[in-house]
Amino acid sequence: MSVHDDEHRTLAIEAANAAGRVLYLFELEDSSDHRPRDAIATIRAWAHGGVSVSEARAAAFSANSAAADARTKAARAAARAAGHAAATAYVASHAELAESFAEKAERLAHRRYSMA
Repeated sequence: MSVHDDEHRTLAIEAANAAGRVLYLFELEDSSDHRPRDAIATIRAWAHGGVSVSEARAAAFSANSAAADARTKAARAAARAAGHAAATAYVASHAELAESFAEKAERLAHRRYSMA
């Protein structure tokens, strides 16, 4: 494994951590929809050599479909964070988007719950 591969896998783990941090925001809305959780598990498995890039890609698309089905903006952003985390397997720069969507989910949730 090259240094580049190590960096890519590190980015994948960081993206999974970011998405995992806000997963509860999606699951508060729909605890029966496991697509974002599965995407996070898939990118973690990819980072450890357990699944293929094509499996991670499929998980990314599934999480993004979950985002499209979400009712709240915070849940949508959380699912998108998971989708971008999984997409890191095939394009490393998706890790930055996973963090960005996780931060967005946190901001949206804070706004929603601080106004209540």
